[in-house]
Amino acid sequence: MRPVSGASARGRRGRRGLALIAGALVLSLAACGGGGDSGSGDGKGEGKGKGGEQGGQSTAAVSITPKSGATGVDTSGALKVGVTQGKLTEVTVKDEKGTEVEGAITGGGASWTPSTHLAAATKYTVHAVAKDSAGRAAAEDASFTTLTPKNTFVGNFTPEDGSTVGVGMPFSIRFTRGITSPAAVEKAIRIKTEPAVDVEGHWFGNDRLDFRPEKYWAEGTKVTVDLDLDGVEGRDGVYGKQSKTVKFTIGRNQVSIVDAKKHTMKVTQDGKVVKTIPVTTGKPGYDTWNGQMVMRERLTVTRMNGETVGYGGEYDIKDVPHAIRLTDSGTFIHGNYWGGDAFGNYNASHGCVGLRDVRGGYDSSVPAAWFFNHSMSGDVVVVKNSHDATVAPDNGLNGWNMSWADWKK
Repeated sequence: MRPVSGASARGRRGRRGLALIAGALVLSLAACGGGGDSGSGDGKGEGKGKGGEQGGQSTAAVSITPKSGATGVDTSGALKVGVTQGKLTEVTVKDEKGTEVEGAITGGGASWTPSTHLAAATKYTVHAVAKDSAGRAAAEDASFTTLTPKNTFVGNFTPEDGSTVGVGMPFSIRFTRGITSPAAVEKAIRIKTEPAVDVEGHWFGNDRLDFRPEKYWAEGTKVTVDLDLDGVEGRDGVYGKQSKTVKFTIGRNQVSIVDAKKHTMKVTQDGKVVKTIPVTTGKPGYDTWNGQMVMRERLTVTRMNGETVGYGGEYDIKDVPHAIRLTDSGTFIHGNYWGGDAFGNYNASHGCVGLRDVRGGYDSSVPAAWFFNHSMSGDVVVVKNSHDATVAPDNGLNGWNMSWADWKK
C-alpha cells in the first residue's frame, strides 16, 4: 500500500507546482497590463496618459498632400496638410539639408500651408501632429520629391556681392527669360537693410526688376538681398534655379550737378561743394539728357564709335580716357583731350559730358583724372538746363527720374 501512498504524495506535489506557475503567470500579466482590472475593452474607465492626455486612440485624422513617395511634385501649391476631427498642433517640413520650410497653421488648426515655394529637384520630409477634442495626439509622416524642370531662368544682377557703391545704386536684376508671373518672382527676392528703410521693386518690361528706397541711400547702409528663386515658376514651365545671398554697402554721399548752360559741374559730398569743374556737354542737335544718372561702370580707357549709337561715322575715338557710363544708350562722362577751349565755354560733344584730359590719361592732375579717381559705381550725376528731355528711367540705372508713387505702381 505504501507505493500507492507514495504515488499520491508525488501527485499532490505536482499539482501544487502547477498552481504556483499559474499564479506567477497571473502576476506577470497583471504587471504588463499596468492595472488589476482588464475592463471591458472599450477604453472606458482607463486612466489618463502622460501630459494629461486621455488614453485610447485619437479620433483626429491627419492628411498630407502629396502622398508619401510622390515624385515630380510641383514647387508651388501642391503641399498641403489638413486634419479632420481635430486640430493641428505641429507641422515640420524639411529638405535634405535639414532646412525648414516656413509655413503657418490656419483655420483654427484645420490646415497648414507653406508661406513660400519649394526648391526644385529636392526631397522633403513632412511630420504633422494633431489632437482631438480629448487631447489625444495623432501623427502622420510623409516624404516626396519636387520636379526637375526642363526649362530654367537666372537673374544677372548689379551691384556685385561684397561691393561698396554710391548712394544712387539700385539693386537691378535682369532675367534670362521674360517673366509672366512677376508677383511670384518679386516675392522670392527679399531685401533687408541696416539701418532699416522701405525698399520697393519696379518692373521695366518683363525681364528687369529694380529695387530702391524713396530717396538716395544713406551713407553706410548695409544691404542684404536674398535671391530665393530656385523653384519659382517665372513663366509656364520655366523655373528659377538661383539660391544666393548678395550683400553690398553704401559708401560716401557724392552727387555731381552738371549745368549745361553754365558749362560747369559742381561735385558735392554730403551736400557740400568740394570741387567745381569746367565741362562741355552736347552741342545743338546732340544735346545731353537732363535728369539723374547713376554711374554704372568705370573704364580707364575705351573706344567710342558713332556707329554704335546711331551717329554713323561722325567719330571713332579709340582711346577715350577716364570714361564712366551713365546710360545704356551711350551717354558717358569722360576725359576729352581733343576739345580745345570748349571746357567751361561752349557745348561741343555728341551728348556726353566731357572733362579736360590728356591723351593716354597719364596726368593725374587734370580734371577728368581727378573726377575719375574720386568716383565710384553708384554715384549720381545730375544734368540740368540742357535742351533735351529727361532721361528715361530704364535707360541705365536711372529709376530716380520716376516719382515714388509711380515707382511703387
